[in-house]
Amino acid sequence: MKRAFEIALIAVAAMTIAACGGGKKEESKAPTTTQKETEKVKVQTLAKERISKTLELSSTLEGYETMNVAPSITGHIEHIYVQVGSRVSKGSMLVRMDQTQLNTTKINLNSTKVELDRVEALKASGSISQQVYDQTKAGYDQLKESARFQEENTFVKAQFSGVISAKNYEDGEMYTGQPILQLTQISKLKTLINIPESYFPLVKQGMKVEIASDIYPDKVFPASIEIVYPTIDPNTHTFQCKVAIPNGGEKLRPGMYVRSTLAIGEVDAIVVPYQAVLKLTGSNERYVFTNKDGVAHRVSVTLGQRYDDRIEVLSVVPGDLKEGDELVVTGQARLVDGSKLEIVK
Repeated sequence: MKRAFEIALIAVAAMTIAACGGGKKEESKAPTTTQKETEKVKVQTLAKERISKTLELSSTLEGYETMNVAPSITGHIEHIYVQVGSRVSKGSMLVRMDQTQLNTTKINLNSTKVELDRVEALKASGSISQQVYDQTKAGYDQLKESARFQEENTFVKAQFSGVISAKNYEDGEMYTGQPILQLTQISKLKTLINIPESYFPLVKQGMKVEIASDIYPDKVFPASIEIVYPTIDPNTHTFQCKVAIPNGGEKLRPGMYVRSTLAIGEVDAIVVPYQAVLKLTGSNERYVFTNKDGVAHRVSVTLGQRYDDRIEVLSVVPGDLKEGDELVVTGQARLVDGSKLEIVK
């Protein structure tokens, strides 16, 4: 009986070992790696083309000059001579501040002038030293300059012709530093445009610009580049130009959204099929894919001029897209950066 029980235990142990060994064998058959799927695409070798280049850039108009009427002295505002929308000429009176400080300075100036005249007479007769005269003269000159400064900041005048575009106080209020008025020139306007750095050698001062607004769909306003700023923005890789716009008819106004068109002649540019350019969902970022040794490489681009079903592109990072690169023109919608590629004809 005991012998039979031992045999039964041995049989159970053998079955358990067999079961464990079988499980390990099955586990070893499970796959341990996953192969990346290869995408079939068509490519086109990039080459520069000679094109007639016209830049169209959006911007907002500004008054050519804007003056914040903010006197350098504090105190009560006695009187404001204008309202929002008032047209003023250069030299027109805008604001009269409290005159107490100015009147005190004028009294001291007159007193010092009498003293200076007396000292000059004594100096001529040799009764006083040169040092006494110099001290009296310096005190008079200082008061004279102080009176001039206070006069300008008590009776505030327009520095140019324009329109009052803001008013922040009323008569009798205490001036605390916020501009009392804002004067804007509208007979001449300006706008600042940002141009890709690749065009920096081609843009010159005095070049003609055409300004267009959706408010006047059939009209073009002539303008010209007044300043080409000398530095490149390292974040956007653009440079800025100041465009001056004559506005004698005053149809255009500060704050309007406009399109500035600049013809810069013939240039060498990379032009690609329009459908090869993809747009990141939820943003304005545009990008393309190139073939780098059988792997998809994503390149962020900015769009230039369009020519029917083709469009000029510039890489956001200079050198990321150049002649000789293989651009993916079919199958790009399925790609992500790093996808393995199979090039088909």
